[in-house]
Amino acid sequence: MSLDDLRKRIDAIDDDILRLLDERAGVAGEVARAKQAAQLPKYDPDRERQVLDRLAARAARFPADSIRAVYREVMSACLSLQEPLKVSYLGPEGTFSHAAARAFFGLAATYSEATTFDGVFDSVSRRQATYGIVPIENSTEGSVPHAVDALVAGDLLISAELNLEVSQCLLTRASGLASIERVYSHAQPLGQCRLWLAKHLAGAQLVQASSTASAVREALTDPGGAAIASRLASELYGLPVMRERIQDRAENFTRFVVVGHEDAARTGDDKTTVAFSVRDGRGALVRALAVFDEEGINLSRIESRPSREKSWDYVFLADLMGHRDDANVARSMARLRESCPLVKHLGSYPRATRGTREA
Repeated sequence: MSLDDLRKRIDAIDDDILRLLDERAGVAGEVARAKQAAQLPKYDPDRERQVLDRLAARAARFPADSIRAVYREVMSACLSLQEPLKVSYLGPEGTFSHAAARAFFGLAATYSEATTFDGVFDSVSRRQATYGIVPIENSTEGSVPHAVDALVAGDLLISAELNLEVSQCLLTRASGLASIERVYSHAQPLGQCRLWLAKHLAGAQLVQASSTASAVREALTDPGGAAIASRLASELYGLPVMRERIQDRAENFTRFVVVGHEDAARTGDDKTTVAFSVRDGRGALVRALAVFDEEGINLSRIESRPSREKSWDYVFLADLMGHRDDANVARSMARLRESCPLVKHLGSYPRATRGTREA
């Protein structure tokens, strides 16, 4: 078959794909109307995950990861036809939060920047955005305190989670490592690259910035400056990448959560996040944790944060396996409320089972 014939065949296939995409968009609109009639949430992260998993499993020649990327954009476009999906993230453009938002919601969503974690939550609370996305922990550096505090203090619920594989890059216009005098970045990336910096840039001043994107902006105007940020930030701001994957641990994941006014329906493979406090006294925390053990509930994470109400008072944040509608989870919450001054449900959502590469 000649090259012209092959190209004509591809054109015909593309026409068929376009026709099917139009048909899919029409059916997606019918689904949206059916959900509205049944008073169900417009966005269903578990259904999206099921679709992506099913299609990726059927991959033959087309790479499975690429199928996920293509169909995420297809679903994002179909959602945008029903109602513009507005997503708030910690900006500016080029942050890892921006990359996570694009990886989760696709390019068809409308994105708005917030300057603080509280700003992300406020935007969603005021319904200026449909969803917000924030990082709450990193596999190297642990918790992201300001995001956790905003989650506990607010009234929004987690509806989904995403584990984003984070590759830290050194961005600079300097001629070499020896010419770098200052390294700008957010505290989290600086911590994730602590050993690399000590080995390769021991004499450089480490300068904390409000975000990785603002660090790039600082480095752009500093002849002796460099920034630790994402490849996306390099592309957006035009600051070249000198070194890639400089994080101390080869596998470096950040867990992001999607927050909104509703959490997700039960899927059978769920996670629930709760906040609780205990009365001051010997064994109070042990007795609270025993409730989960007695109900057969596995805790995957627990941390304490200072209470905003009283000095030297603490709130505990816990992730547990199960959904608020599971009988044992519901019982554990009821039992905690009998003895704990604060018990707050922060959301039930499908458990993320795989990592997503940086967008």
